[in-house]
Amino acid sequence: MIHKSPSSRPGFTRVTFELPSCVWADRIYVAGTFNDWDERTIPMVQSRDGVWRATIELASGRCHEFRYLIDGRWQTDYHADSFTDNIYGSHNSVIDLETLRPVTLAERQPSKVTDGQPHVAPHLPYPREGVVRGMNGERAPAEMPRMRPRVAAA
Repeated sequence: MIHKSPSSRPGFTRVTFELPSCVWADRIYVAGTFNDWDERTIPMVQSRDGVWRATIELASGRCHEFRYLIDGRWQTDYHADSFTDNIYGSHNSVIDLETLRPVTLAERQPSKVTDGQPHVAPHLPYPREGVVRGMNGERAPAEMPRMRPRVAAA
């Protein structure tokens, strides 16, 4: 998976390459047109959650081809923006930074949450009905139902 975000440098985009934790490897590198296909300059690092990541800044306004080198074997990311044929009979992944442009504050969409409307996260359970009083007599919503803790399998 690829994440794009604005860079602090004008004319560049911050790109994060991600591979899931189910990819078992000792070493993973990203190589492409942005580093002259150097196989060792951009290593991916496996974080605590097991996901492999590498973040670089790429020039905006063009497309960049890339592939992953996983333990010495070239792999294509078919979840990238697109892919193209290469001279070796396989495919290169493509990151499209041509269509990205900065969005001004005036162009951003306003929030859909009104000021008087409370925001409740969709993944949290609703509190129990009623209102309780705190130690100083202040009103507070009823406590949230207790959730069972996760227990690792033995």
